Amino acid sequence: MKKNIDQIIQLDFSEEMKTSYRDYAMSVIISRAVPDVRDGLKPVQRRILYAMMELGLDPDKPHRKSARIVGDTMGKYHPHGDSSIYDALVHMSQDYSLRIPLVDGHGNFGSIDGDGAAAMRYTEARLSKWAMALLSDLDKNLVAFKPNFDDSEVEPTVLPAMIPNLLINGTTGIAVGMATNIPPHNPDEVIDGTIAYIDNPNISIEKLMSYIPAPDFPTGGIIVNEGDMQSIYETGEGKIRIRAKVEIENGDYGRKNIVVTEIPFTIAGNKSKLMENLSALMKDKVFDEIHDVRDESSKEGIRIVIEVKKDRDVENLLNGLYKKTSLEDTYSVNLLAVKDQQPIIFNLKTLIQEFVDFQVELYTNEYNYLLDKALKRLEIVDGLIKATDVIDLIIEILRGSSSIKQAKTCLMEGKTEGIKFKSKASEKQASSLNFSERQAEAILAMQLSKLIGLEILKLHDEQASLMTSVEKYRKILGSDKELFKVIKTRLREYKKLYHSPRRTQITSVNTKDYVEEIKIEDIYILIDRFGYTKSIDNASYSRISEDNLKEYSYIIQMKNTDNLCIFTAEGYMHQVKAENIPKCKIKDRGTLIHTLCKIENQNIILYTSFEMLFESQLLFTTKLGYIKQVSGAEFETNRSQIISTKLVDNDEIININMLSARDILSGDIKVIILTDNGLSLGFPLSEVSELKKSSRGVKAITLAKDDYVAFVTTVKPDEETFIYQDKVLNARKVRNRKRGDKGHKAQLE
Repeated sequence: MKKNIDQIIQLDFSEEMKTSYRDYAMSVIISRAVPDVRDGLKPVQRRILYAMMELGLDPDKPHRKSARIVGDTMGKYHPHGDSSIYDALVHMSQDYSLRIPLVDGHGNFGSIDGDGAAAMRYTEARLSKWAMALLSDLDKNLVAFKPNFDDSEVEPTVLPAMIPNLLINGTTGIAVGMATNIPPHNPDEVIDGTIAYIDNPNISIEKLMSYIPAPDFPTGGIIVNEGDMQSIYETGEGKIRIRAKVEIENGDYGRKNIVVTEIPFTIAGNKSKLMENLSALMKDKVFDEIHDVRDESSKEGIRIVIEVKKDRDVENLLNGLYKKTSLEDTYSVNLLAVKDQQPIIFNLKTLIQEFVDFQVELYTNEYNYLLDKALKRLEIVDGLIKATDVIDLIIEILRGSSSIKQAKTCLMEGKTEGIKFKSKASEKQASSLNFSERQAEAILAMQLSKLIGLEILKLHDEQASLMTSVEKYRKILGSDKELFKVIKTRLREYKKLYHSPRRTQITSVNTKDYVEEIKIEDIYILIDRFGYTKSIDNASYSRISEDNLKEYSYIIQMKNTDNLCIFTAEGYMHQVKAENIPKCKIKDRGTLIHTLCKIENQNIILYTSFEMLFESQLLFTTKLGYIKQVSGAEFETNRSQIISTKLVDNDEIININMLSARDILSGDIKVIILTDNGLSLGFPLSEVSELKKSSRGVKAITLAKDDYVAFVTTVKPDEETFIYQDKVLNARKVRNRKRGDKGHKAQLE
């Protein structure tokens, strides 16, 4: 038991969690999600390309099953599951995902619409011609190798990328606590910018942007915030706004067609979702201008056709589509990459600087390798030429030796013991030989055919060529200027190989708001005694019989662009847009008015359209006898609920009389107030002050404690009667008294 206790390691739980999580986070960052700044590849991508090269899948070789490639990659270098490897393989083959695809796929590798790739057992792949710029000369000791996960193989720590792949193809990755999002760029522009940096390492980012003005996405499109690019390239972070490229064409029956020919890079591989979005906007009538949407895309390119109804504003519709669909999208830039096992945010210049520093290292290793190889070969050629001058002596040594080792020792060190010579002079001459070990081995392996005069001449030519090469290599390695000259020459060659015109346009565009186009027409709002509300167009209303109309308590004629205004006894006015009132047939019940606005338990006393309200004068009278005039223009607001009258002491609005300007100007209108106790009071409307909508009003009548205002009406000078509770009252017999006086008994006609 004591032995087991001694084997227990006690750790602080929080410290162990911190350490383990930190190790996990760094593993995800370095070994999974973030690319190396030198070759621009994530580990899984690098391993796939290296495994394909090991399988001999060069661009001029036949395709091989993707399952074999995935199997070799997983079994030898990347033991993290076949699906992640195959996904990375598919991604590197898609010309709408990478600016220069690194894999040449054969079969169904997905589509820009969003279709997934076929299973790996059905597809085939090989390296693309562009991938060779990342893999060539691996045998020249350009980069270091490391053991794989089980020490059974070795793999390169980085590929000898001779092109700035990170900027050309870009990358996307989500790690722990950070993410990388580097957009693709035009190969010609990036190479020109790299050469410009080599010529002037102090070049500014602004000057670099004359070579690399902005990203160049595989799907084209238009960058519309050109002014933000310098800030993005200087800080390594920012947002790029990309728009689809559209053309306006003439359609059938006088319509115009918006034709989308290029889509934003952010929806590459998900075009079908864009189509679903556009179709939904048309079906839901979010954009009433759209007549039809169809996808006419083919192998020749993208062609999404949006038919616009006749005589509609196409530019205005485009503004709305840019705002509500992914025809305009945002690409978030984050120039994050790994350098020396650390994630760092770079800017445009430092990304190019890291690539150039890597090229110096690669080319130095390459020319050191070539120099060493040339020197070794020169040593052999010098030995062979020297041997042809004493070939008779060498033959005598070989014939007189009892073993190869004895002959080799004689050639290298001049030891003649045990070798039979024809003469002392030959033995003395052999004792002066001092070939190197490499020369001695070449001499011993030399064929007799090399003694032909022509072959000897070839050796002298090779010697001269090797001496020239050695001088050239030493000159390049001894001068930064010469080394950079070689780098620039190679970059220009790659530029010719990868030449591609710019696909993405760059411009500065101010976003314009969409102005909804509505065809103005007359409608009728029908409200029954239960509060069910619906709208009927003018044509349908004209076909309704008078008997059917009797069941509706309120019928308001208004425009479809107007608002329905609702006044309540509690002193509020609510507004409902006519477009929000459901359009129904006469047989449909409609929707409760309480669901269209927040009326809740308030008592509605007046419905009207805002157009009518705006042109009217409103007379408010409360239960406690307060009265005021308010101009309808006072209620012009965008708010759905406003205070129409400020009430106190449990007061409430009894009546709202709407008077037109014509009524008021036509003569002296009389206001008649009736109370619950049967008292009446009349006075001219001109005595009622016009106040603000939120005011309480002024005293209209003096009431007893148990009395309250029950009814208010207005009559013109020529009107003799009015109706209250189905009773006809004589307007002329209502005595005119001063506003605020106590009323007198009303008399029936």
